[in-house]
Amino acid sequence: MIPNQSLAVFLAAALALNISPGPDMLYVISQSLDQGRATGIASALGIGAGTLVHTMIAAVGLSALLISIPLAFNIIRYAGALYLAYLGIKMILVKTRKDQSVEPVSDEVCLRDAFRRGVTTNVLNPKVALFFLAFLPQFVVRSEGGIMTQFVMLGLLFDTSGTSVNIIVALIAGRAGMSIREHSLLNRIQKILPATILIGLAVLIVLS
Repeated sequence: MIPNQSLAVFLAAALALNISPGPDMLYVISQSLDQGRATGIASALGIGAGTLVHTMIAAVGLSALLISIPLAFNIIRYAGALYLAYLGIKMILVKTRKDQSVEPVSDEVCLRDAFRRGVTTNVLNPKVALFFLAFLPQFVVRSEGGIMTQFVMLGLLFDTSGTSVNIIVALIAGRAGMSIREHSLLNRIQKILPATILIGLAVLIVLS
């Protein structure tokens, strides 16, 4: 088991990192502004599920491959950027579409798609895997044994903290989106702002 003092430091560091604006939070904001808080929450839960994937990858040491093989890192990075750009462009096309004869999609399907997009967005971000590989070992106590168990435990705690923060962000951004839609000028801005955020994230991933 991890000593309580080390665990307390980890939780404080995790919370500080999770409340700092980053790609995941910006993604949740874009989805909440565009489609409401339910979609934002589903996106946050999807990102949380994606983080679990990174936790397991870090636990078995596969993240190290991304460091030793730059080509693999770049392939995943560019794939993630293209996916975000695709989502942003698709969002713009949907907003500007004049054809109103499209069959409506159920809320359940929309939320399931939002969850899936959240998972994909997070899994295709190799920097999350590298972050876990760099951050989690700092709090693993080798003398306590069970290295993989400690990795998984720390990853779950970090994921729980991050998902909780993103859900709160989704609630706030969803509420803000509702208020924006009540004003014509702000409503027009709101139609392109979420897509702009996603495309901007794609550009930052490529350039960083």
